[in-house]
Amino acid sequence: MSETLARYIPEHAVKPVFELIVVNRVHLKIVNERQTRHGDYRKGLNGKHEITVNSNLNKYKFLITLIHEISHLVAFEKFGRNIKPHGNEWKYSFQQIMVPFIRPEIFPNQLLPLLAKHFRNPTASSDTDATLSLALKQFDKQNDKNYVFEIPYGSIFRIQNGKIFKKIAIRTKRFECLEVSSGKMYLFNPNAEVELLPN
Repeated sequence: MSETLARYIPEHAVKPVFELIVVNRVHLKIVNERQTRHGDYRKGLNGKHEITVNSNLNKYKFLITLIHEISHLVAFEKFGRNIKPHGNEWKYSFQQIMVPFIRPEIFPNQLLPLLAKHFRNPTASSDTDATLSLALKQFDKQNDKNYVFEIPYGSIFRIQNGKIFKKIAIRTKRFECLEVSSGKMYLFNPNAEVELLPN
């Protein structure tokens, strides 16, 4: 398991993560990319703690996702099954488990202050923290996608499911975009990855 982990997470995180997996009796599965989630946790019918994490995540995102899912397990075991999935008990567990990993041997220096800020009050997904999400994405493999925030107003773009939008305006932190076929307005996070189309 250590050799497998070493392919997906930073070197100095392997030993403590392996210990977390053993102590919490986690059955870890590394799976193909899913559009709707980076990872998940469930307690199987056999009582096993099953965690899946997408194989395409960069090593920093993979580590955060794995700790996120282990925190679900820990919170449910400690506080009971009636807690909210991303409520205070989970946030507390996530902070307690993640904070020891936020150090320069594991994360690049430019990520450390962003992680420290995020983990004061962690959200259900690090993708909703646009600043942290963009900083983490710079470690992804190169692709031909653009972020919504960087394309000009009036641009036409396509999202993963094939729907086509036009970028219209900014509203506080998110962008108003018109779905071309329906005429409905949608809000996009600035870090949404889209395919720019010729106008």
